[in-house]
Amino acid sequence: MPKPIGIFDSGVGGTSIWKEVAKMLPHEHTIYLADSANAPYGEKSKEEILRLSIKNTEYLVQRGCKIIIVACNTATTNAIDYLRSHYSVPFIGIEPAIKPAALQTKTKKVGVLATKGTLSSSLFHNTSKLFAEGITVFEQEGKGLVELIEAGKIDTEEMRNLLSTLLEPMLEENMDCLVLGCTHYPYLVPVLKEILPNNVNIIDSGEAVARQTKTILEQKNLQTKVNGNPEHIFYTNGDVTVLKDLIDSPNAKVSYLDF
Repeated sequence: MPKPIGIFDSGVGGTSIWKEVAKMLPHEHTIYLADSANAPYGEKSKEEILRLSIKNTEYLVQRGCKIIIVACNTATTNAIDYLRSHYSVPFIGIEPAIKPAALQTKTKKVGVLATKGTLSSSLFHNTSKLFAEGITVFEQEGKGLVELIEAGKIDTEEMRNLLSTLLEPMLEENMDCLVLGCTHYPYLVPVLKEILPNNVNIIDSGEAVARQTKTILEQKNLQTKVNGNPEHIFYTNGDVTVLKDLIDSPNAKVSYLDF
């Protein structure tokens, strides 16, 4: 097996990134770690997030991954600088898509739905300062959303009610762009479209991350040279069924792993 792309997240949410990567890089093998037993990372201290990120990275490095995608906004904002300085493998991070939202907004009012760990990070504030000049950015912690997604409760009244409560203050302020600042949240897009007015654009980072991964692989001459059916291996220390339901791919092998 050619060297795979490694991906880790605090749970199943990063599979939204995996799907974009698999679409853009159809011949690349992947290994995905869903650290669902420790989800959500957004409620944890920076030290604990760093410890978990190192644990996940060590496993993927041992499996021979040629590049690692930190498919978690919270882990990116709190750990990626350390990971890049301590490992030779390239890392791709995730951060809220403030820049495209700032370019698209007409009302100059942008909402960001993210975890506490992302919203309180210096990377998030630096990104906002850099790209959102003249834009009002409303920050909303998505408390409880990751837990419902991890439990497979996406298309439920409980989810609709929680989202409506979280979004209402930003809608009252006339936001017209909603940035999804957690890789779990793209799975909420169908429900969000039911709740949000038509003039609100929903923005996430998935395609941009896949594009950056492709660019780095090409720059470092790491892309797989042989075309064929790639192997996609998924490990979770949580509920295997939830992960299988979200992936829905014939080439995927999903297993429980106590890591």
